[in-house]
Amino acid sequence: MVSSLHHPSIALISVHGDPSVDIGREEAGGQNVYVRQVGEALARLEWDVSMFTRQTHADQPQVVEHLPNCRTIRLTAGPEDFVPRDDIFDYLPVFVQEFLHYQRSTGHVFPLIHTNYWLSSWVGMQLKQHQAVQQVHTYHSVGAVKYQSMDAIPAIATTRLEVERRCLETAERVVATSPQERDHLRSLVSSYGRVDVIPCGTDIERFGHVSMAAARQALGLAADAKVVFYVGRFDPRKGIETVVRAVGQSHLRQDERLRLIIGGGSRPGHSDGRERDRIEGLVADLGLQDQTWFPGRISDEDLPLYYAAADVCVVPSHYEPFGLVTIEAMASSTPVVASDVGGLQYTVVPGETGLLAPVRDAEAFAQAIDQILSQPDWRDQLGRAARDRVVDYFSWDGVAIQLDRLYRKLLLGADARYLNQVGA
Repeated sequence: MVSSLHHPSIALISVHGDPSVDIGREEAGGQNVYVRQVGEALARLEWDVSMFTRQTHADQPQVVEHLPNCRTIRLTAGPEDFVPRDDIFDYLPVFVQEFLHYQRSTGHVFPLIHTNYWLSSWVGMQLKQHQAVQQVHTYHSVGAVKYQSMDAIPAIATTRLEVERRCLETAERVVATSPQERDHLRSLVSSYGRVDVIPCGTDIERFGHVSMAAARQALGLAADAKVVFYVGRFDPRKGIETVVRAVGQSHLRQDERLRLIIGGGSRPGHSDGRERDRIEGLVADLGLQDQTWFPGRISDEDLPLYYAAADVCVVPSHYEPFGLVTIEAMASSTPVVASDVGGLQYTVVPGETGLLAPVRDAEAFAQAIDQILSQPDWRDQLGRAARDRVVDYFSWDGVAIQLDRLYRKLLLGADARYLNQVGA
């Protein structure tokens, strides 16, 4: 049956990244934001959007309505509890069956799926064995790159690398979020497959509309403070240790106005809770307790205030295929100091919107942070250019328009093949 392109349907599949949860909780970060924001932006373009994820708590509602034609649907696959992403693979066959059951029970069959992360790509490839469906995939993290920066390679690595290769070679289209990610896919995963570059985005109306002075007053920070800000998961691969050591080596270390804010949620007893404990211990060892603030999980309402209050936002990740935090900060007219890796090389323009430093190099990060903190006029110049770059390239609505064009092209191609097969 030929699909209608007037109000088309799409399933966004994000097995481990629930688009409805609070960002900053364990393993809840950029992917969750991407799926949720893409889904809502597509809905504004009159797509009917269902975002499928895994149920992680018995009390969670099965369906969460975001907009009249955009919803999160939670499927039960494995225990109704948090499971680390490296341990989810064995539950994926059940996820596939639950997805198929949802289609049968609702009569809602999806001609197009956009899978996110390698776990979801496996689900998508399995679904293609059961029905005619076009698969678009976004990696969010490429195993072949990620494992280069890890000391201990997980047992699932071999499976992941094979799944990522097969997905690149068989998906109707792969969406890389930066030219650097596209190059990594080509050089490290496979030379086969179709890749388009469509970046991640941010809400340019949500960020960038509060002054530094107003933000600092709202957060109880001194007007003349020198604020270094990190926000994200407590995960060793996010490089929080690097920014702490960098502040410890800063030439402004003795300046009583210096403040380090480390924002993000944690769950006691889980890996991010243990990493937060480790980072707090490092702060204490370096004698930075009086200059460091751990506000915990930052609400969606307050996050724009933190970005606006900062002189510089630091993104010290060991690997980042894109880095949503960078463009959220830049949209807030806050320059970024980031690791010189992956998609951060795309979002940050050195000397124009911020600075890049070698990964894990605390001394280089300290020098970059000091450069910006010691030159307020240049800081403002960097911030204005950062805002302009985001407005021009990285709004969610702009991203959704690019995805809309890709999706419709694939559906039209599928319809043409169908008509040829039936002899129309």
